[in-house]
Amino acid sequence: MKKLQLYFSISILFILYSLTIFADKVAPYDPIEQNPMAGYASPHKIHIDKNGLYIFAQKYLTNQETYKKESLNTDKKYYLQFFTKNNLGEFKILSLKKEAKDNTHIYLFGADQLGRDLLSRIIHGAKPSLTIGFLGLIIIFPIGVLYGAISAYSGALIDNIMMRIAEAIMSFPSFYLLIILASLLPASLSNSERFALITLILSFTSWAGLSRVIRGMLLSIKSENYVISAELMGDKSINIINKHLIPQTFSYLIVAGTLAVPGFIIGESALSFLGFGINQPDPSWGNILSEAKELSNIITKPILLILPSSLIFLSVYSYNVIGDYLRDKFDPRNKL
Repeated sequence: MKKLQLYFSISILFILYSLTIFADKVAPYDPIEQNPMAGYASPHKIHIDKNGLYIFAQKYLTNQETYKKESLNTDKKYYLQFFTKNNLGEFKILSLKKEAKDNTHIYLFGADQLGRDLLSRIIHGAKPSLTIGFLGLIIIFPIGVLYGAISAYSGALIDNIMMRIAEAIMSFPSFYLLIILASLLPASLSNSERFALITLILSFTSWAGLSRVIRGMLLSIKSENYVISAELMGDKSINIINKHLIPQTFSYLIVAGTLAVPGFIIGESALSFLGFGINQPDPSWGNILSEAKELSNIITKPILLILPSSLIFLSVYSYNVIGDYLRDKFDPRNKL
């Protein structure tokens, strides 16, 4: 059963990151392209006949009684084509045939309030949501490992001071600290700048816990004979830390890194959901999900809630399954 969960998780992450890498090729449309007449358009149903796959064109009307936009299927067929280039020479996996190209769009999962293709926004929204974890690890691992190693190898006074600083950072409620720090970001920042700062904020709240674990591991290692021999031979402290202490933590770091990524994914999604992260019109899973928080949308357009939340759940679940597997694999007690 665990093997099956592992293979399923690896497959899910492979698919998600493949979509992220090739988002421009896979997504049918530009994620910020608006079609005002198609606000909250219903998902297209794909049909098949002897000529291939097709959809019916949708006509968008305003209900005179409720003053809400409604989409109605017409009897006009639009056939689909795969792996072609559009008029701009851009490669597209899915598009309409040339003779059918007009104002009709393919909304496989419907559209949002401004008529933007939901599928395209979900695919492009994976970029910040899935890449922030790796960027965060690049920051917290060198800081946390080096800080913990220096603390463990230094004398009692320096060790005590460094650990009190780490504990002070850990004592803050991390989620509320995230919201406070993110709310201080200037509104004039671009989304790329905001993304970089959010990565730093998430990293700032994460490195202290890692440093404490590394310190605890290295306190027992520094009394080993090979470390004492290196000291007696006059090797520099920084060389001892880099050559003899830190390499002993690599197996733990692999597991810790796998288990830390879900925290970054949830953190970025939560900040974007609350309006402190990636702002519209650029997509992320968090700000796509924020549109579904209205009760009317939950009832009438559940796909706005189901699609981004399912992807967040699957990505976090997959990383946790892989992390649990690696933890069991590297646990010395399982080798006895």
